Amino acid sequence: MRLWSLFEAAAQVGGEVLGDGAVVPSSLSMDTRTLQPGACFVALRAERDGHGFAAQAVEKGAGALLVDHPLDSDCPQLVAPDTLAALQRWGQARLAAVRPKAVFGVTGSVGKTSTKELLAAALGAWKTPGNRNNTLGMPEALATLPEGLGAAVLEMGMSTPGEIRRLTEIAPLDFGLITMVGTAHAENFAKGQEGIAEAKGELVAGLVRGGVWAHLASDTWCRWIAAQPWARHADALPVGEGQAYGWEAAQSLGAAGESFRMRTPGGVFPVRIQLPGEHQVRNAALAAAIAIRAGTDPQRVAAGLGAVVPEPGRGRLHAMAGGGCLLDETYNASPDSILACARALLQLPGGEAVAVLGSMRELGPEASRVHRETGAALKALGLARLWAFGEFAEDYADGFGLRAVAFPDFEALRDDAAGLSAIPAGARILVKGSRYWRAERAADWLLTH
Repeated sequence: MRLWSLFEAAAQVGGEVLGDGAVVPSSLSMDTRTLQPGACFVALRAERDGHGFAAQAVEKGAGALLVDHPLDSDCPQLVAPDTLAALQRWGQARLAAVRPKAVFGVTGSVGKTSTKELLAAALGAWKTPGNRNNTLGMPEALATLPEGLGAAVLEMGMSTPGEIRRLTEIAPLDFGLITMVGTAHAENFAKGQEGIAEAKGELVAGLVRGGVWAHLASDTWCRWIAAQPWARHADALPVGEGQAYGWEAAQSLGAAGESFRMRTPGGVFPVRIQLPGEHQVRNAALAAAIAIRAGTDPQRVAAGLGAVVPEPGRGRLHAMAGGGCLLDETYNASPDSILACARALLQLPGGEAVAVLGSMRELGPEASRVHRETGAALKALGLARLWAFGEFAEDYADGFGLRAVAFPDFEALRDDAAGLSAIPAGARILVKGSRYWRAERAADWLLTH
C-alpha cells in the first residue's frame, strides 16, 4: 500500500512543509492516547488546543505534525491555515485519488456500527474502523485509504443537521443504507422526527445520480425520504414484507445468534448470523440486499454475514459465573435500541429477564416522558425487574412500576444494597445506557463480582 508523503499531502491540502517532506505518515491521529508510532498528529483547535499536545505526540513516536503555525520541533510539519479543513481535504483527496470501485455509506438512528460491520463483511470491503463516523474521524481514516479496493463502507453519524451532508461532500457515495429513522438526538431538531429524517436523508441526497439506497419497507420516515424531490435522483430499495428483497423464517438461536432466509429477485438462500436479536436480522437483511443489488454473489454475502462477531458494548454476550447471562449493549442508548435489545434478551435462555439502564441523552424537553414510556414498554415486553441510574432514573422507574429501583449515579447503583448486588443469580441481564453514563462500568462490575 503506497501512502502519501508529507510533500504529496501538502500538494492536496495546501500549506507549507517544514523539515523532511519525504516522510510518509502511516496514519493520522488527533489523540495522543491512541497515537501509533509513525502517525501524523493532527493538532485541532477545539475545547483543548491540540497544539499543546504536539510535544507529547512526538514523544510517543509521531512521524509528522499537521499544525496551523510552526512549532519548535525537529519533527516534520505540514503547516496549514486551518487544520480541520486540511484534515478533511486530506481524506477527501485521498478517496478521490484511490477511489474504490464502489463506496457505500451507512447511517441510521440505531445499529449503524453493527450494520457497517455486516455490510463490509458481506462485500469483503474495507471499512471505517471503530466508530469513526463524524467529520473528524471519517476523513482521518480515509487519509490512509489503501489503493486498489473493490469497495469501501463508511459509517456516517450525526447529531445536528448538515453533518451527513458534509460527510458526503468528503466522500460521495455510490450506495447507501439507512437502518431506521428514530428519535436519537431529538433535542437538536426543532422539527422533531421530520428534522431527524431530513438529516438522515442527507445521505440519500449525497448519492451519485443513479445510486441506490436500502431501507426497511416498514419505516415510514424512510418512505418519506424516498418521496422528497432531493432524493429522486437515487433509487430506493425497500427491504421487507411484500418486497423483492426481504427476509423470512427468522429464528432465534439463543446465544448462538439468529438464522433466517434471505429473499431476493434471484432466489432465496439461508443466512446464519452470530449477533443476537431480531433487530440484527433486519440489519443483516438490509446489508444483504444492498450488497446483492451491487452485484455481490449471494453465497459470499451469506458467508460474510455469518463471520461477524459482536464487538464490546454492541451485543456481546457473556455467561455469568453464577448462571444466567449478560448482554453487553453499553456503547450507547436510545428508546428504539433499548427495546430492540430487550427483545433480544427475552429470546435467550435463563432466569429472570432484567435490565440495568443508564439514562439517555439528547432527548430535549420530552426526556422525562420518553424515559417513562421506555420503562413502561420494557415492563410490557415482559422484563421482570429494572435497575436504573442517572438523571432520568426516576422516570424509567415510574414508567416500569413495581420492581424497579432508581439511583442518581453509578456509584450509588454499585454501593447500595438494593443495587447491582441485588440482581438474582441466574438472571438474564441487559446492560445499556448513553455514552455519557458509561454503563460498561455496571457490566464490568457484574462480570467480576
